[in-house]
Amino acid sequence: MIRLEPAGAEALLLVLAERPEADLPLRIAALADRIQLELGALIVDLVPGWTTLLLHFDLLRTDHLRLSARLEPLLEDWRTLVQVPRSGRLHEIPIWYAGEDLPAVARACGLGEAEVIARHSAVEYRVGAIGFAPGFAYLGELDARLALPRRADPRTRVPAGSLAIAERQTAVYPQASPGGWHLIGRCPRRLFDAAAEPPCSLAVGDRVRFFAVDEATYRAEGGAP
Repeated sequence: MIRLEPAGAEALLLVLAERPEADLPLRIAALADRIQLELGALIVDLVPGWTTLLLHFDLLRTDHLRLSARLEPLLEDWRTLVQVPRSGRLHEIPIWYAGEDLPAVARACGLGEAEVIARHSAVEYRVGAIGFAPGFAYLGELDARLALPRRADPRTRVPAGSLAIAERQTAVYPQASPGGWHLIGRCPRRLFDAAAEPPCSLAVGDRVRFFAVDEATYRAEGGAP
């Protein structure tokens, strides 16, 4: 059941599903594209989530009720969308699996470190949402054997490029920031650049595969000390 919920005076939250599904990020991305095309003058920003789409609108041009009415036929079309119009780009990203939490993660999961790496790098992830920090892409779903709750003691600073896991998700911290996820590796590539167009390398609906590299390759690709 789709729900439309006010989210402050100038935003409307579309709750599109009760739980994440494999192709839902692509379908939400397609819906965002359609809304931008049909209602562009009214829309200030569109923020996809795993199961939601947040619409920020121009309060001088519309309001919750009028916008909801304009959205109804678009949502009806979206409900019947069977074929996803795009598959999402595939990004293959090198990782030096030397995160400081890797030994603790292996112990908590009852696995060897090599198996943690093998399980993490065996999955093709989908970008379900971007948020928390500029360019921070939430990727799912993580192998169930690697699912752990967030750290009880979040760090005040996680280095940029840190690969982390929490619950059934994984992500690369695009810049240094506080964080409560478990650090299992390091990525040498810059995934967010405010001066680039687009600034974020990953988009909702894109696919990601990680592959293991050694420290020398990590350094050669520009990885931080």
